[in-house]
Amino acid sequence: MNNTPFTIAQMRPIREAMTISRPARLGAEVPVTWFSMGAGTSITPESYDCTTLYLGAEGSGCFVLGAEARHVPLAPGELLVLPSKTLCGTLADSDGTGMIYTEIILKKEQFTMNNIIKAGQPTALKDLISYEEGSIANLDIVHADNMKFVLMAFDEGTGLTPHRAPGNAILTALEGKAIIGYEGRDYELNAGESFRFDKNGLHSVTPQGKFKMSLLLVIE
Repeated sequence: MNNTPFTIAQMRPIREAMTISRPARLGAEVPVTWFSMGAGTSITPESYDCTTLYLGAEGSGCFVLGAEARHVPLAPGELLVLPSKTLCGTLADSDGTGMIYTEIILKKEQFTMNNIIKAGQPTALKDLISYEEGSIANLDIVHADNMKFVLMAFDEGTGLTPHRAPGNAILTALEGKAIIGYEGRDYELNAGESFRFDKNGLHSVTPQGKFKMSLLLVIE
């Protein structure tokens, strides 16, 4: 993958009548997979023996949960957390264009989940964190010794100077826009777009006004 702004739909476009998955290849110990589903398609319910995160990217559809087959819609920009052994299927709306989402499997048994997250209830990521005057706010959603998923809110005039991270990472803009510096080049990142940093890649974040983002970091 090139280190340029992208959307999940560009990485894994919807194909009519098909369900398709593509690994993001951030790391073997934290499987991250992009899914695209054609309108009206479905994935048969199954369960994992570990906690799983789902991030809505584009389109419309729902997750079918538990033996009672409870339908839980997942909209773009929302997070759904499912405990281990939760029976889970997916269904793309038949009257839409399809559904695109990211699956993150937490294989490690030892991790910390923020208690503001309610399992089985979709939550808009950008609504979980507030802007703080003249500051950069951070909110850990989940972290383990090999991964971290965090939200950040930048007030006007703030930003991150060039630095390096200890693992592969994907940053996703949730609100506003920013200039991402990466290895000597600048890229504009708008809400709904993502950017990948390779391990030890030199990068910076310069918001253009107020800006919110998520960051998925895999350390291996």
